[in-house]
Amino acid sequence: MKLWLAASAALALSACTPTQTADAPAQGEAAELTVLADRMIALSLRASPLLGYFADVGVSDHRRWPDISPAALRRDEADGDALLASLGGLDLDRLTPADRAIVAGMREDLEADQQMRICRRELWAVSHMGGWHLTLSTVAREQPVETAEERAWAIERWSALPAYINQQIANARTGLNEGYSAPKSVVRRVITQFDGIINDTSENGPLYGPATRSTDLNFNTQYRAVIDGPVRDSLRTYRNFLEQEYLPRARSALPITANPNGAACYQAFLRSYTTLQRTPQEVFELGQATVAANAERVRELGAAAFGTRDLAQIADRIPNARDNRFASEEELIAFSRQVVDRARVASARLFNEMPSQPVVVEPFEAFRRNAGGSSYYQSQPDRTRPATYRIQSVYWRDETRGGAEITAVHEAFPGHHMQIALAAAQTSRPISRILGNSAYGEGWARYSEALAEEAGIYQTQYAPMTRRLWPARGMVIDPGLHVMGWTPEQVIAYVRESGRFRGEEAAGVVDRIAIMPGQLTAYDSGGLEIVALRREAEQALGDRFDVRDFHDRVLEHGPVPLTALRANVETWIAQERGAAR
Repeated sequence: MKLWLAASAALALSACTPTQTADAPAQGEAAELTVLADRMIALSLRASPLLGYFADVGVSDHRRWPDISPAALRRDEADGDALLASLGGLDLDRLTPADRAIVAGMREDLEADQQMRICRRELWAVSHMGGWHLTLSTVAREQPVETAEERAWAIERWSALPAYINQQIANARTGLNEGYSAPKSVVRRVITQFDGIINDTSENGPLYGPATRSTDLNFNTQYRAVIDGPVRDSLRTYRNFLEQEYLPRARSALPITANPNGAACYQAFLRSYTTLQRTPQEVFELGQATVAANAERVRELGAAAFGTRDLAQIADRIPNARDNRFASEEELIAFSRQVVDRARVASARLFNEMPSQPVVVEPFEAFRRNAGGSSYYQSQPDRTRPATYRIQSVYWRDETRGGAEITAVHEAFPGHHMQIALAAAQTSRPISRILGNSAYGEGWARYSEALAEEAGIYQTQYAPMTRRLWPARGMVIDPGLHVMGWTPEQVIAYVRESGRFRGEEAAGVVDRIAIMPGQLTAYDSGGLEIVALRREAEQALGDRFDVRDFHDRVLEHGPVPLTALRANVETWIAQERGAAR
């Protein structure tokens, strides 16, 4: 999660500069970091009062939606710049390694947000992957309604949703007038999602959460009247705006370079997702080299499984093998649950500590089922409740058992859930719960796909081949589509070559890349770095290398920038080598 700049309390905090005493400089530096970290949390909560539903960062404002007016956005940017300047005054030598990692994460988020301003994201915030409308069901589920005051807040917030939607429309119109838009294909997917939200008036529809959890009949009646009246009317107004006004003027071209300053914007997206300063060309070439190396190992495995080293034949045989297919959507879901259970047990021997928080496997919500989108991990800040692996099971006919094993590992154990749940339990500073980057999180999950093979989690013969056919292709097709001149047809063909995504899923990858420029490069940017660090540690430490200790070092500070991760692991390697002498 990138920084959600904001919070009115920050105005008071920004005036507070701790005094460093001569006899306790280290404590003074740590205290100053505490003030700056609290200031960043306050800024984040001001910009997104919904943040507390996704991360345990203290009290949230349950009465309002984010202020996305131009004036508020410029204010948040100015406050972020001031905070970044204040971070520059810290003496890092007086901080602990954990606090230095915090500073690195704060600085990276703030600097990346500065660079991202050229993209003007608020002017084309129409996305089937991360659009504002997709958070509504989560807010409805998490909105507190236990007390009379909380129920009043719920009415106040949801009554204000039409004004928030009107501002979204105003921002989108400004974007159209200035040449910014989402691609038409993405807009059509979003319209489908809105149809699902608007038309679901069932007792447990996605917006009725507060009423289903309250025993106050008067509140329930009042809340449902708000949802069924002004809220649903406003959602329909936005949906019709997309179809009638936005879609005809939206860009047909998928590359971000079709928007103003597109090349600089893509470079900013790359940095934001990966924390690295690689150029699109460098990412593209590294991806090609990695795909080629993986292909050689697939040929070896294919020769043993199918009697052929022909990559195209292997990629075709894998998804078409009868024992690699599912008979129904229900079978895919049940199979994935079994993999998660098996992975939790098998992962334990590779870690010194396992998270206590459980994770469950659930299909997509009804309104998202037929509008594209990939399976994803949904964290739960309340660690007494399970997190969720949301599986895109509607495409079960195109899924394979080997692919389902890989995705379950990636999202749950030892992937996203393992890393995120451990970080939430271990962190000593709340700020770490909102810092992060895709390269670390997705990189760990990609590394976990290989770790699962080491742990003996995969039970199909197809997963070891499938997991090597897809990785790093994102590093090729993402810059390929956005800046290297690839057509959507080339991207789809390259995706299908892997045998991992077929049919509608392959076309869905194209729209995902289009609306999330650079994100698909993060998986292997991070995964390759973690693998490289492990090889360095194994070579340097020899018999002293313990994979459990290595994992501790990778995970101990949470989702840090890749440069900070490397520094931390290399320091540990040096210390271990010194201790052996």
